[in-house]
Order: sequence, then structure tokens, then C-alpha cells
Amino acid sequence: MKQRAPLTLAAVAAALAALTGIASLTAPDPAGKPADAKAAAGSRMPVERSLLVCPAPSSSDIADTAYTAFTPAAAKASGDGKGAARLLSATQDAKPVLEPKEPGKPVGATATGAEAPALTGSAEGVLAPGWTAQLTTKVSVGRARGVLGAACTAPGTDFWFPAVSTAKGREDFVHLTNPDDAAALVDIRLFGPDGLAKSDTGKSEYIRVEAKSSRTVSLASLVPGAQLADATAHVTTRAGRVGATVQVAEEGVGSDWLPASTDPSGSLVLPGIPADAASVRLVVFVPGERDADLKLRLAAPGGAISPAGNEQLHVKAGMTASADLADLTRGEPGSLLLTPADAKKAAPVVAAVRVLRGSGAKQELGFVPAAGPVGTRATVADNRPEQNTTLLSLTAPGADAKVKVTASPGTGGGEPASQEVTVKAGTTQTLTLAPAGGKGAYALTVETLSGGPVHAARTLSLPHEGISMFTVQTFSDDHSTVSVPKAAQDLSVLTR
Repeated sequence: MKQRAPLTLAAVAAALAALTGIASLTAPDPAGKPADAKAAAGSRMPVERSLLVCPAPSSSDIADTAYTAFTPAAAKASGDGKGAARLLSATQDAKPVLEPKEPGKPVGATATGAEAPALTGSAEGVLAPGWTAQLTTKVSVGRARGVLGAACTAPGTDFWFPAVSTAKGREDFVHLTNPDDAAALVDIRLFGPDGLAKSDTGKSEYIRVEAKSSRTVSLASLVPGAQLADATAHVTTRAGRVGATVQVAEEGVGSDWLPASTDPSGSLVLPGIPADAASVRLVVFVPGERDADLKLRLAAPGGAISPAGNEQLHVKAGMTASADLADLTRGEPGSLLLTPADAKKAAPVVAAVRVLRGSGAKQELGFVPAAGPVGTRATVADNRPEQNTTLLSLTAPGADAKVKVTASPGTGGGEPASQEVTVKAGTTQTLTLAPAGGKGAYALTVETLSGGPVHAARTLSLPHEGISMFTVQTFSDDHSTVSVPKAAQDLSVLTR
């Protein structure tokens, strides 16, 4: 009998936190009258503190890692205009790695070899709203070769990773980072084509991550002997919170990070699939009780089209399904749109695609998870000014939209550049934008100006000896502001 993913108390708490965005209390009227709606709505204010965690970049002795941190310049500064931000090694000695000084100017650092640690950090005051950090690692040879990119993320309690594997030739590791002063307890469950993959080792539950530390868990060790070519990992906490990301190495095609999918939803967007993708494999999981019937479309520059032979996908509840979409893009960049085949029977799903570029021994691996819209504003911190290395993809799944794209100065200088882009409904538009005279890594920020939701991703290509090494990072709403109710006693907590 198949077993479905449980809905944990931690997951419920995380969902409520995501919905509210702020913890606040409003005192009732002494006379018992309803609170004034306008007063309750209040206004939006910049967050006062942001937290980030980054996984340890690589186990290779020949890895070169670049760290970049950035806070977008704001029209209205919070507090007294002062702020502080630090990324520290996730150890008890907590050595500083990056310390941004002001919004609008990225800072960078480098590390070499396998000793680079996981990082934790916080930003306060004017540096908190939209604070973003990124690590990009290049490994030139060996099984782990490739460009591995990962955005540092806020710690949480519930993560979904479709497209993991325990098959021969694959090595998938979950990196867990605990930024807090108390130990965290983590469960990891794997769901394959037949549902929950049971383990008799006892290693998948109560995984302890000590305070201010990180831990790496092999997925294959959780289900010894199981050869799951396509699976979904569900990472939850029983106590505390962690940052979680999966690192993948695959024989013959390199390695990259697999970030968590956006929260389960009936409709998903997987943005930024490269135009020259030689292989695209979609992996979908249904966490709930109802099977999902999904319609698949590619949002290309000219409009949305259905891939021949893969117009729909049926996914059983509690199980992982996959589809080989082969040459999905046919030479055009695009984004995969998943929608219910019947809007009245929508079932929430999570999804990711495994992408290969190149051919033969020159193939390279990357992943694109389902991503939420950029919202008001979103940023990816590490982009390169060299020609044809950075490509931004913008997708409007439901309605026309207009966005503003800004390239910050580089870590070594330059002048910012901006461009407004109109994205037609059902299409993906691409562009390259870099700072004038920019040197070093720079940040790309996308702001929604009008229209419907926009989803975005950035592809960073760093070819090496004929191999199309690349990594794709999706954009996520930076939640740089929170709603502050107007009340006699303000009990809001301004923390992302």
C-alpha cells in the first residue's frame, strides 16, 4: 500500500508564516466595536532583519568558489539609514566571509578547495530589505566537474526536492545548515514511482544538526539497495529550522545544486530552460490525496506550445512521475508551464526538470525547479560581465506584464544599467544586461511594474574545454517589506 507524505505541524507553521509574512497583534476596541479596516491594513515597511544560510560549496580539492552578497538600493531607507550584514562560517568560531557595507554595491570573496565551509548570516537595518547572497563553484575535472550555483536561502522547516535519485551513477547529498543556537532534528523521506521508499536503517528520522553547524546526508544511505532513478525528497524538521539544498553529481555529465521546488500548487512555472538543451526530464510529485492530471506547455518567445507526445502527464497521489521531454525547446529558450487538465480537479504538485547541454563526453548537467513569481522584487547576486555568460529569462504565464530589470555595479566597479521589458502572456522573453564598464560579479534585480505575475531565471554559462558548463538560478520574491498594522500598541516582528 502506498504511503502519502504527512502534513507536519512544522509544515503548517511554515505555511501560516508564509501567508502572513509578519507576526502581529492588534488590540481590540474596548467598546467591542469592530476594528477599522483601513487602520488594520496599515502600511508596508522595510524589514529590519534578514537571515540567510549557504551550503558548503564542494568536496573537491580543485574547486574554486565565488561568494557574492548584495542588497538592492531602496528609495526609502529603513530606520536611521544605517545597517550591518555579515556572512559567517557555520561553525562555533563563525569567521566572517562577507561583510557588505551599503545597499546597491555587491561585495565578493573567493575560496579554494574542499575546506570552504557552509555559511550563515544576517543583515540588519538598511541592508536587510532584499539582502541576497550566492555561491558559484567551478570544478574543471573529475566526477564533480561543472559549474555549481546556489542561492543562499532563509532557514525553514519544510522542503520538497523533486528530481533526486539513488540510481547507479548518481550521488545525491542533502546539505543541512542550522543557523540557530539550539540543535535541529530533521526527517528525510524519499518517494519514488511506487510511493514512500521504506528504510529499515533508521537513518531517515531524527537527523541531528548541531547548533551553528552543517551536516551532509547521502540519500542512497537512507534506502540501501533501492535504485530510484526519479524520486522526490521531503525534508522536514521536528525541532528547529535549517537551510536545505541537494547537491548532485552524475557520472559523465557533471554536477550542480538542486534547489527546493516552490510550495505545492495546482499550477507551476519552471522558468529558464536553455535554448540548446539536449535533454529535458520532468519530475513531478503529488503530496496530497488526489491524483493530478497536468497539461504541459512550453512558454516560448512566440507563445505557449504543447510538446508533441507529452501534452499531458498523470501523477498518482503520493507518488513520483517523470516524463522525458527530449528536445523540448527546439532551439528556443523557454519555460515549462504545468496547469491542471481540468481546473475543477486541480491537485497541488511540486516539480523540477533535469537539463543536459552538449553531447557525448561533453555533456553538462543542470536543474530548474518550479519557482514562484518575482513578486514586487527579486534578485540573483552573481552574474558575470563577460559576453554571453549571463542570460535572463522572463515568463508571464497568465497575463501581459511589465518589469524593470536592473544590473548593479560589479564588485570591482562600473555604473548600473536598467531596462524595462514587456512580457506578453504565455511567452518567455530573454535579455542580457550588464553594468557599463562593470568589473567583477554583479547583481540582477527584477521589479514588477504592472500586469500579471512574472517568473524569472538566470542562466550562467562558463564553458571549459568545449564543455557547456552552466547553472540556472530562479528568482524568488525577496519579501523586503512587511505589512505593519496601525494599532495603539505595535507588536509586529519585522523579520524575514
